[in-house]
Amino acid sequence: MGDVEPEITSARQAAYDPRVLAFGRLQGAANRLEYLLGRALERECGITHLMYEVLLIVGRTGTDGLTMRAIAQEQVLTTGGATRLVDRMESLGLVTRTAPPHDRRVQLVRLTPLGEETTVRASRLHVENIEQLFFRPLPPDHRDRFAEDLRTLSHSARDALPRLR
Repeated sequence: MGDVEPEITSARQAAYDPRVLAFGRLQGAANRLEYLLGRALERECGITHLMYEVLLIVGRTGTDGLTMRAIAQEQVLTTGGATRLVDRMESLGLVTRTAPPHDRRVQLVRLTPLGEETTVRASRLHVENIEQLFFRPLPPDHRDRFAEDLRTLSHSARDALPRLR
């Protein structure tokens, strides 16, 4: 893929273009892993993978909490989608929403003790499954570089997204 690829002139050529194939493999692997890892979280911990991701990003803030806008931006959701997700998480007792004294228009999302415990339990399961399904299939000497390349791609894509207003 370092060489210049010929211009695509047919559907067949497009289907075999190494760039298209590489991205398709990445997307296929991500979708399959998302399904397998997400099912395990739902079955063992009663939360969706998206809920788990929100627990992690809220957990990173500690007691400061996180705004709905920040959750939406981090998870590439609309603010309405983030609100509905946080509503479900709040009804499960995983998070609370409170307005800071200095700005009543903003709601800060924080983990509850149950949210903290669920994050720890889910993370132990998730790490075990990641090891088994994500890292073990790769040669040991490729794992760190692969993880770093994925970080680079993730940050590049994040930076290309439009910012929420």
